[in-house]
Amino acid sequence: MRNYDLDFLKNFSLVIGFLSAVTVGLILFASYLHGSLPGEVDPRAAKRLQARIAPVGAVYAGATGAASQAAAVAATAAAAVSQVAYGGTLDGAVIYNNLCAGCHTSGAGGAPKLDAAGMGARISKGADLLHRHAIEGYIGAAGVMPAKGGNPALTDEQVIATVDWMLGNIQ
Repeated sequence: MRNYDLDFLKNFSLVIGFLSAVTVGLILFASYLHGSLPGEVDPRAAKRLQARIAPVGAVYAGATGAASQAAAVAATAAAAVSQVAYGGTLDGAVIYNNLCAGCHTSGAGGAPKLDAAGMGARISKGADLLHRHAIEGYIGAAGVMPAKGGNPALTDEQVIATVDWMLGNIQ
């Protein structure tokens, strides 16, 4: 081999060695950067975190505040509508069979059964009083009636429809 061939091989080896060292350095640097980045957060954990740090209340001031307050009230009303029991049905039979029958068929807690003997004294007091006791609840010598039958998701209209259905189906 000639000298200029040896010089070329020597220089070429140096360049290849330098490029290999740079490559290894870049790989190590990339590995370090990847390890220092935060991991992906589970969406459920992020949602729990947001719920924990959410403000308890809000301050509404001025025209912008009034619009924000109106939007918040509308959002609350929409959420409340979606939480209505039994899909908002006004069919008294559905509500009675799913909620009221437990006490009114067995007489638990002094609940009157759906017959003339059980409901007779209560009917004479009027439907308005029965509606009010069913909505607000009642504790008396004759027994206990939890407000809305123990299901606060019922609307007043649903309770009234159920009481009316019960009055119409007394045997």
